[in-house]
Amino acid sequence: MEMDADLRSVAAARAAADKAFAAYQKFLGTDPAHINAIVDAMARAIEPEAKRLGEMAVEETGYGNVPDKRVKNLFNALSVAEWLRDVTTLGVLWRDDATKICAIGEPMGVVAALVPVTNPTSTIIFKVLSAVKAGNAIVCAPHPRGVQCGVETVRIMADVAEQMGAPKGLIQCLDQVTIQGTGELMRHRRISVVMATGGPAMVRAAYSSGKPTLAVGAGNVPCYVHASKKDELGDVAEQIVTSKAFDYGTACVSEQAVIADQAIARELRHELKLHGAYFMAPMEANRLAKVIFNGPQAMNPDRVGQSPQTLADLAEFSIPPNTRCLVSEESQIGWQRPLSAEKLNPVLAFYEARDEDQGIELSHGIAKFEGWGHSSVIHSNDPDTVARFATVPTGRVLVNTPAIMGGMGYSTDLEPSFMLGTGTWSGSITSDNVTALSLINIKRVAYESRPWRDIYQEYGE
Repeated sequence: MEMDADLRSVAAARAAADKAFAAYQKFLGTDPAHINAIVDAMARAIEPEAKRLGEMAVEETGYGNVPDKRVKNLFNALSVAEWLRDVTTLGVLWRDDATKICAIGEPMGVVAALVPVTNPTSTIIFKVLSAVKAGNAIVCAPHPRGVQCGVETVRIMADVAEQMGAPKGLIQCLDQVTIQGTGELMRHRRISVVMATGGPAMVRAAYSSGKPTLAVGAGNVPCYVHASKKDELGDVAEQIVTSKAFDYGTACVSEQAVIADQAIARELRHELKLHGAYFMAPMEANRLAKVIFNGPQAMNPDRVGQSPQTLADLAEFSIPPNTRCLVSEESQIGWQRPLSAEKLNPVLAFYEARDEDQGIELSHGIAKFEGWGHSSVIHSNDPDTVARFATVPTGRVLVNTPAIMGGMGYSTDLEPSFMLGTGTWSGSITSDNVTALSLINIKRVAYESRPWRDIYQEYGE
C-alpha cells in the first residue's frame, strides 16, 4: 500500500536525521584546516551556479527575480565564505594567561535547517556553509514550494564536500516535505539545534519542538529620513528604492515605511519618483491592500515577491513602465491601515513627520507594529539624532545605508548573515546576525587562579 505524503515525509526525515548523525560522528575530530578547505570548495562550486539556481528558485516558487536571486546566492558564496575564512570555530578560540582560562569550540551536532520559500537557495548556501564550518552535520527542510531548487543547491555542495573527504550524509536536503515531516525532523532525537527561517507559524513550530532553536521574526522596518540630509536626498531615495525593490521585496530586512521630516518630505517624494517610486492614489492603495492581505496578520502568499506591474494589474490601476516600487501615503499605524504592516513585496508606506520628535515617535510605532526586534534605518548627518533614534526596539539600527545591504552585513561591518535575530522583543533567543559561531558549544578550561581554601577565610564567620 502506498504511503501518503505525510508518512513519506516523516519517514524521510527520520532516515535523514539518523544518516546525518552517523556522518557527524565520522566528521568529529576533522582537522579545522581541512574543514576550511571543504567550506571554501563548496562556496566555489556555488559561484558559477548562482544564476541557474536563481532561475530555478524563481520558476519553482514564483517569487522574486533572477538577477537579485543571483546576487543573494553570490553574497553567501563569496562574502559569507570570505568572512568564515578568518573565523575560528573549532579548537582553541582564545586563551587568557592572566586568568588561566582557555575557550575551546566544539560542534553542536546535527542542525535541522528550515528554509523559507522567499530565499530557497541563498538561505541553504548560508546555513550549509555555517553549519559545516562549525563542524556540524545539517539536514535542510525546504518549503514545499521550493523543494527542487533546494535539493539542487544541497546536491552541488554535498557532492563537493564528499569529494573533499566529508562523510556521505553530512549535508542533506529533504525531497519529500510536509509540515508533519518537518516537525518530525525538528523533534528527532538526533537533532541538536534548529535554525528556523520562515513565517510565524514555522517559527512557532520550531520553538515548540523541544530543541534549542535559532529563529527569526517579522521585520516591519522603519526608515527615518532626517532634515539634515536635505542636500543628499537623491542618494537617499536611490538607496531606499533599490533596497525595497530588491528581489521584489522578499527580504524581511528591507524598508517597510519611510518617515520623512516635513522640511524635506516634498523633495524626498520628488526624488523617490525619479528613482522609480509610484505614489498611489488613496483608492489605489486601498485596492492594493486587499490584494496583498487576506486580513489582519494574513499576508496573501500568492502576492509575495511579485513585481510592481503584477501587483498594480491585480489591483486594477496603471503605473509607468519604469516603476520599481509602489508607495502609499499613510498617517496611521495599525491593521486599520494594512499597508503600515510588513509587506514582502515592493510596496512602501510613506509618513510625513512635523519634526524630529514625531519622526522618531512614528519609527517606534512602525517597529512595534509587526516588527519588534528586527531592523530600523536612519538617514541623518546629526550624531545626536542617530543616538535618539537608536532607542527604537530593533536589533539592528542601520545608519545612512540601504536596509538590505546594511542588515545582511555587506555595506556595514555587521557579521555577514542571511539569518537576522530579533531578540526577546519578538521571542527570539538572539538579536545578533546569526553565524557559524552561533552553532558551536564553547568549553572553558579554567585553572585554579586563587587558593580554594581562602573562601572559608573570606566568607567564614
